[in-house]
Amino acid sequence: MKSINKMKINTFALILLLMAASCNPYRHVTKLSSMSELKYDFPVHYADLSNGIKLAYTDEGKGDETILMIHGLGSYSPAWKKNIADLSKDYRVIAIDLPGYGKSSKDPHSGLMSFYAGVVAEFIQKLNLGKVNLAGHSMGGQISMVLTLEKPELVKRLILVDPAGFEAFHAGQKNWFKDVMTPNGVRLTTVEAIETNLASNFYRMPDDARFMIEDRIAMRDAADFELYCVAVARSVHGMVDEAVLDKIHNINVPTLIFFGENDMLIPNRYLNPGFTRKIAEKGAGLIRGSKLVMVPECGHFMMFEKPEVFNQETRNFLQ
Repeated sequence: MKSINKMKINTFALILLLMAASCNPYRHVTKLSSMSELKYDFPVHYADLSNGIKLAYTDEGKGDETILMIHGLGSYSPAWKKNIADLSKDYRVIAIDLPGYGKSSKDPHSGLMSFYAGVVAEFIQKLNLGKVNLAGHSMGGQISMVLTLEKPELVKRLILVDPAGFEAFHAGQKNWFKDVMTPNGVRLTTVEAIETNLASNFYRMPDDARFMIEDRIAMRDAADFELYCVAVARSVHGMVDEAVLDKIHNINVPTLIFFGENDMLIPNRYLNPGFTRKIAEKGAGLIRGSKLVMVPECGHFMMFEKPEVFNQETRNFLQ
């Protein structure tokens, strides 16, 4: 009788394990030992910069115009892959991994927007790119604005995609960001939270964006993952510590601005409830001669969710 009961328990446990496995859509994800093992669609090159920084980048296409793409918080260069594939038919398109992200080196740094802007400036000069068309998404948009303000001689045109920096935060709100965004908090993010966080970047998350979730899950076991977590937390601190809203009226290059009308991240729904269009129009109104494109049925990852709009508008802008 005991052996029969034990058999029943073992069978029941096996059924539970099989049910759990079948309900886990990420069971096929292979753990990474290093974030350098991430799979990219395009060949990866490296630039050795000062302070031991090794910057990973992809470099596709040829043309008289160079587009340099900067990803957002917690992201990496593959976020631009739909744009690289199309725009590289007519332009030289370079997308970088910021220090601390993707395949770039992970040595701890300040996370300040001026730090990132300095790295991008050095990269432009290292590759002798001359004046570039600078495209930045989210935090990358704030970095792009800082670089344009500090080194206008390196920027020919500015392309901002759901940029951070258009929203104002008072001192208490800035402290809230710093309290809730910690390296440990980033490190301990659950699979469910990872999926929810990334899905919130889209109006309707396309199936071909799921690689972002899978990569984020896979990298949790990487040896350099904790340093990535430090970079993410410090980047949030850097964004609020080096606000640009009161400076962007000094931008004097042609500027194209995209916002998804259904961006759930800008404005911050907890601190500044309101409509994205209001924030977008306020920021665009401060940059003389800028063009604002509001994209319907689109979230924060506009260039990935509506690549055809981004690619065509960018072509029109460059021409």
